[in-house]
Amino acid sequence: MGRLLAIDYGTKRVGLAVSDYMQVIATKLTTVPTVDIFPYLNEYMSREEVDAIVVGDPKQMDNTPSESAKSVHIFVDALAKSFPDKDIYMIDERFTSKIASQTIAKFSKRKKDKRDKGLVDTIAAVLILQDFMEMRKK
Repeated sequence: MGRLLAIDYGTKRVGLAVSDYMQVIATKLTTVPTVDIFPYLNEYMSREEVDAIVVGDPKQMDNTPSESAKSVHIFVDALAKSFPDKDIYMIDERFTSKIASQTIAKFSKRKKDKRDKGLVDTIAAVLILQDFMEMRKK
C-alpha cells in the first residue's frame, strides 16, 4: 500500500501533506512555490509510492465554486495528464485555511509561526487529507 498525497493548491504556494503507508495518519510534508510544483511532484513520486492524490476543492458557503476554483481545476487537469496512473480525488476544503490558522495561533508560542502562510498551507493540506481518510472509513 502506498501513501496518499494531499494538495492545498494556491496561486503562490502549494501546501502538501502525506499519509503513512497504512493510510491512517496525515502529516505535513512541505510548502512549494506554485511555479515549482510539478518538478517537486515528479521528484517526490519517483522516490515514494503514492496510491492517490487528494486536492482541496475551494467552494463558497452555498456550495458553489469559489473564485480560486478555476485555477484549481486547471491544476487538477494538468496533474491528471502528468500522473495518469494516479487516482485524483477532490474534497471540499471550506474552512481548512481558517482552521489551520486558528490551530497555529492556539498551539504555537512563536510569533513567526503565526505569520507563516506556508505553514498554514501545509496544515490545511493535512486537514484535507484527514477529512478524506475519515470519509473513506465510512
